[in-house]
Amino acid sequence: MMTAVLLALLLSQSGGPEAPSETAPPGQTMRFAPPESPLPSLVHGKAISCASIGPSPQVPSGRYRLQCDESTRRCLAAPANELEADGTESARPLERTAPCHELAPGLLQRLAEGYTFVPAIAEAPPGWYRDERGRVMQFNFDLHRRVWLGGAWAPLWRTGEPRALSRGRVDFGIITEVPDGERMMRRFTVLDTELVLGEQSSLDATLLRYDTNVRQDKPPIRVTTFLGKPRRWDFTFDMGGWLEVLRLELLRRGGVDHVFYTFISGHLTLDLWHSRDLASYVRVRAGPSLEYDRTHGFFTLVPGAVAEGNLTLDPNGFHHLTFGAEVEKLLLDQQVEGRTHHPERLRVRAGYELILLAINDQPLSLVLEGRGQWRTDLVDERPVWEWSANTGLRFSLWAPARRSAPLAASR
Repeated sequence: MMTAVLLALLLSQSGGPEAPSETAPPGQTMRFAPPESPLPSLVHGKAISCASIGPSPQVPSGRYRLQCDESTRRCLAAPANELEADGTESARPLERTAPCHELAPGLLQRLAEGYTFVPAIAEAPPGWYRDERGRVMQFNFDLHRRVWLGGAWAPLWRTGEPRALSRGRVDFGIITEVPDGERMMRRFTVLDTELVLGEQSSLDATLLRYDTNVRQDKPPIRVTTFLGKPRRWDFTFDMGGWLEVLRLELLRRGGVDHVFYTFISGHLTLDLWHSRDLASYVRVRAGPSLEYDRTHGFFTLVPGAVAEGNLTLDPNGFHHLTFGAEVEKLLLDQQVEGRTHHPERLRVRAGYELILLAINDQPLSLVLEGRGQWRTDLVDERPVWEWSANTGLRFSLWAPARRSAPLAASR
């Protein structure tokens, strides 16, 4: 429908492929070609000019964005403002357009005499799409860089106990990635917070998390085999770092609050696999943490090891998968009645996130997640597996297009 409206609009302006333009300044003859279907788009990143071709009933301002090709002697011409539903020009300028330079009248005169003007749609940046009315919308999202706010139903099952179904989860956080050349990705996560309300409530909040993914330039180990033709095998160790500062974990179990402060954690990471842009990865990491047991008033040293993955499964970022398994052992702790000495923690998790729609170009996604944990560090609590299943929605207040986002013309 919109295509038909715009085609009718441009045909009424041109009157045919060689019709003189009634809106052209004196001495100029704008030769509009018949509109193509689908309409071509100006190319983002190439030179674009702006010019006043002259007012018309459909485009009263007479302002167009032009992109000309000397080899074909054609100029793509797109209205400089958005169009209304009936195909007439609105007062809203196009959004997310590239800068353009004003075309001099003398040059416009020469173009009018020797070039054909082709009705077109204005350009859109990578990861964005522009419709026939000139309205722009985002179709590519980077869930590794965003500000998010989510909520979910989070029922809990503990082995041998009644199910806790009246639980809800609220989560919030900020994450961004900064590439350092082509061989390192720096990642910052701030205020990663999760609050569970209802039965068996909990709070888990981290002030700052920093980690890196690295791709080695030269393999440190090279093995050559001589069975038949000599073959060389390169073994890389893509090692990075992981740092966490000021984490609070609060759990309420059996009416008792268990509070743990982790002042700092430092791990070495080893990528088992990472994507070419280092945004998605599967890795292992291990290292110590300095923890304070607020409930009993002493510090502990907590070495831990983690296997985890964070993957974007499609080029436009609509499918996001996370998973992990973690083990921790508390050392240098004091003997506490009601729990074992040197207790342990085991955690597993897997989550899937699917973007459903976008509100003001920011994605709203469905979140499905399963978690399990087994721990012996809670006083008077049986060490049993507890499982939770989270189902909810997550809104990203900021999620730019991926760095690898294509132009809409290449979709």
